[in-house]
Amino acid sequence: MTETRMEFRAEVSRLLDIVVHSLYSDKEIFLRELISNASDACDKLRYEGLTQPELLGDDTDFKVKITLDKKARTLTVGDNGIGMTRDELVENLGTIARSGTGKFLEQLSGRGEQGSGKAATNLIGQFGVGFYAAFMVAQMVEVKSRRAGSTEAWCWRSDGKGEFAVEEDVKPGRGTEITLYLRQGEDEFLEAERLRHIIGKYSDHIAIPILLGEEDEPANRAGALWLRNKSDITPEQYREFYHHVAHAFDDPTLTIHWRAEGKLEYTGLLFVPGMKPFDLFDPQRRHGVKLFVKRVFITDHAEGLLPPWLRFLRGVVDSEDLPLNVSREMLQNNPMLSHIKRGVTRRVLGDLIKFAADATAYNAFWGNFGAVLKEGLYEDADSRADLLKLLRCYSTHDDGLTSMADYVSRMKEGQDEIYFLCGESVEKLKKNPHLEGYRAKGVEVLLLTDTVDDFWPNAVDEYEGKKFKSVTRSGNDLGKITGSDDKAKKNAEDDAQTPTLVALLKLTLGDAVKDVRTTERLTESPVCLVADEGDLDIHLERFLKQHNQIKMPSKRILEINAHHPLIAKMAERAAQSGASDALADYAWLLLDQARLIDGETLPDVTAFAARLSKVLIDRVA
Repeated sequence: MTETRMEFRAEVSRLLDIVVHSLYSDKEIFLRELISNASDACDKLRYEGLTQPELLGDDTDFKVKITLDKKARTLTVGDNGIGMTRDELVENLGTIARSGTGKFLEQLSGRGEQGSGKAATNLIGQFGVGFYAAFMVAQMVEVKSRRAGSTEAWCWRSDGKGEFAVEEDVKPGRGTEITLYLRQGEDEFLEAERLRHIIGKYSDHIAIPILLGEEDEPANRAGALWLRNKSDITPEQYREFYHHVAHAFDDPTLTIHWRAEGKLEYTGLLFVPGMKPFDLFDPQRRHGVKLFVKRVFITDHAEGLLPPWLRFLRGVVDSEDLPLNVSREMLQNNPMLSHIKRGVTRRVLGDLIKFAADATAYNAFWGNFGAVLKEGLYEDADSRADLLKLLRCYSTHDDGLTSMADYVSRMKEGQDEIYFLCGESVEKLKKNPHLEGYRAKGVEVLLLTDTVDDFWPNAVDEYEGKKFKSVTRSGNDLGKITGSDDKAKKNAEDDAQTPTLVALLKLTLGDAVKDVRTTERLTESPVCLVADEGDLDIHLERFLKQHNQIKMPSKRILEINAHHPLIAKMAERAAQSGASDALADYAWLLLDQARLIDGETLPDVTAFAARLSKVLIDRVA
C-alpha cells in the first residue's frame, strides 16, 4: 500500500496550532464532537438507503461504537454510517472549505490569552470544525473509512503538525473509525466510567445507540429528544441537543419545542443561537434546521422549510405526513412542506414576541439577528405585522433601542409620519444636518444603519396608519407639528431678500440641481440636499450606484437655511448689482458642501479646490 503525504491547507494548519496549544478547561467535548459526527454519518446513510437499499445490505441497525485499548493508549469512535472515499477524506479533513474561515482565524488568534478556554471553543464551534478538537487530547489521529457501496477502504493519519498521510487500507464493513492515540496525561479518557459520564452529559439525546467497550454496553437512551414530552427534558438536555444539532459550543438564547396536530402533524425543536453563525450573511441564505420524516433524517437544508429571514435558527422539524421516500428535489414545491413552513414561521414569531418582553435579553438577540429579521419586513408581507412588533431601532430619543409602539407613543401633536434616516453608523447619523429641524421640534427620528434598511421602509409603507418617511425627502411639513423651539418656527419665515438669492442660486447652478428652496429642516447648517418626492432616497440611490444597479443618479433639491448667517449675508449681497458673478463661487461651494455632508464624491475636486482657494484669498485680503 502506497502512502501519500500532503500538507494541510494553511487555514487548517493555523487552526490546529491554536487548538493544540490552547489550554481548554473542557477537553472532554472532543468526544461529543466525534459522536455527533458519527450520528450525522448514520443519518445520511439512512436517507440514502431509502432509495438505494443495497447500500445497507444486512447491516440495518445503526450504531456508534466506542472501544478502549489501555495498553496501546487508544480510544476509537466507530460508526456504520455513510463512510468516506479517499477524496472525501482529503477534502473533509484536510481543508476547511467555508467562506469566512480567514476572518474566524484572525478573531481566534488575535485574542491572545483569551484565545484559550471557552472563548476559543465558542469560535471553533461557530465554524463547525469539531473534528479537530480530537487533537486537544491526541498526539496522533487515525481515520479509517469505507464508503457505503464501495469495497475500497482508506486510512487518513496526522499528528496535527502541518501534514497528513492517506493510504489504502482494509476495513470489513462500511463506515468510519476514528482512533485517537492519547497524549501523556490524558489517562482519564481511557476509563470506561469517565466516558460513560461524558456520554450521559453530552450525548444522551443521540437517536442511535452508543455502545461502549468490548461488551457493547448501551451508554445512552437512543431516543429522539424532540419526541419526548417537554416536562421530561431538562434544560441541560436541551442545551446539549442544541450543541449536537447545531455543531455549536455556545448556549442557545431561546428554545422552541412544540407539536402541531391537525391536518398535518409535525414536531419542532428549534433554537435561537447565542452567537451569530459564521455563515449568517452567506449569499445562499440557507437555514440550519434538519428535516426528518417519521424520525428518518432527510436533509440539512430543505428549501421551503423556513423563510430565508429565519435562517439563524437551528434544530429539527420531524413530519408524520410527508412521504418517507420524498426526494430533496421534490421538497421545494411540496404543498405539505409549504403548510409546515407557515406553521413553523407563526410559532417562531409568536415565541419571539413573548421573548421580547425581556428587553435586556431581547436587545441582545436583536443585536445578533435583527438585520436578518428585517429582510422579512421587505419580502414577506404575510409576516409583516408580527415582524413590526419585533422591530427595534436606534433613534434620536436616547441611546437605546426603541420599538415601533414606543416610537408612536412619543409622536408629537400634528405628527402623522414615522421619520427615519439611513446611513453608515448611528454616531455619524446623529451629526447629520437633516436632523436639525426635527431635533429643534423634539421630533424623534429612527437611525437605520443596516443595508436592508434602505429597502424595507418603502415596502412596509406604514405602521398603525403612520407612514414611514425619510428625512432626506422633500415635502416633510414640520410647520404643522407642535414644538417648543421658536428657532424652528423662525426658520420657517422667509426673509424678504431670500427669494432673490434662491433665484440667483437656481440660475447659477442650473442643471446641477433639480430645484433650490428654503427649508424648515435646518437650524444650524446653511444647506442640505434632499430627494424629490418621486425620487429614490439619497442613501438607497448611493447603494444602488455602488452596485452598478443605476447609471444616472437623480438630481437633488438644494435646500437653504434662510436664517443661517452665511445665507443671510448672501441674501443681502444678492440684491446688489453684479451679485451673479460675485456669488457664483459661493453658490458652487454651498452645493459641494451639501454633497460632502451627505457622503458623496465631488464631481470636480479640482474646481472645488480652486473656488475654495479663491474665496479664502478674498477673505484674507
